[in-house]
Amino acid sequence: MAQKILVIEDEEGIIHLLNLYLKDAGFLVVVAKDGADGLALHARELPDLVILDIMLPAIDGFEVCRRIRAWSQTPILMLTARGDEEDRIAGLDQGADDYLVKPFSPRELVSRIRAILRRVNTTAEVAEKGETISSSPLPPPASEELLRFPGLSIDLLARRVEVKGQEVALTPTEFDLLTLMAKSPDRVFTREVLMNKVWGYDYLGDGHTIDVHISALRKKIEGDSELRYIKTVWRVGYRFEAKSRSKVTS
Repeated sequence: MAQKILVIEDEEGIIHLLNLYLKDAGFLVVVAKDGADGLALHARELPDLVILDIMLPAIDGFEVCRRIRAWSQTPILMLTARGDEEDRIAGLDQGADDYLVKPFSPRELVSRIRAILRRVNTTAEVAEKGETISSSPLPPPASEELLRFPGLSIDLLARRVEVKGQEVALTPTEFDLLTLMAKSPDRVFTREVLMNKVWGYDYLGDGHTIDVHISALRKKIEGDSELRYIKTVWRVGYRFEAKSRSKVTS
C-alpha cells in the first residue's frame, strides 16, 4: 500500500508542485491549507509523514508540530522560508525530524522523505525486536546494546537516551547522529560521512544541514552541563568525546 503524506501548506503554487512530485514518486497525498485543518486531517488520516510549512494561517507550523508531537511520533519535515539557524533549531526542538528551506528542489524533498521513512521503518523493526526480547525469559540485552559515558547513557535497543538519569527526547535523526559518533569515540566524522550514514547515499542536502542538527542535539544533551560530548573539528566535521567544558575550547 502506498504511504500517505499530509501536506500542510497555504501557497497554491507549492501545493501543486508537491502534489505533482509526491504522486509521481508513488505517495498518496492529502492537503490542508492552515494549521487547524492540518491537525484535524492528521487525526483523521493518520499519515506516514507530514510536510509542514511554518508560516500558516490560524495556527503556525511550530505550534502544529508541538501539538502533533504531544500525541504522535509521525515524522515531520518542515518547510521554511526563514534561513536563520535559530528558526531551524526551533523547529527541531518542537519535534521536527528535518527541515527544508524555500525555495527547494522537489527532487531533494522526495529524497529526504524517503530517507526519513527508511529510518522510521528501521526504528519500528528494532522496537518490535526489543519487544520480543523483553517479553521472553531470556537474559537482559548484552552490554554492547547500552553505551555509557559520564552523565550520558544510550540504550541502542530501546532508542532511549538519558542525561544524568533523566530521559531526553531526541528525534530519530538526532538519535542516529549521536549513536553513530558515540560508537566510535574520538573518531572524526566528516559532514559527508555523517550525511551518507544517517540520511543515506541518495541524500542531496548540504553540510549546513548537519550543523543545524548537531546544534539541536548539543542543546538537548549538553545544555548547561559541565560535560561536553560533541566536539567540532574545524573545517572537517565532528567527533564524540566526554570531557569537562573547562578542558575544551569549542
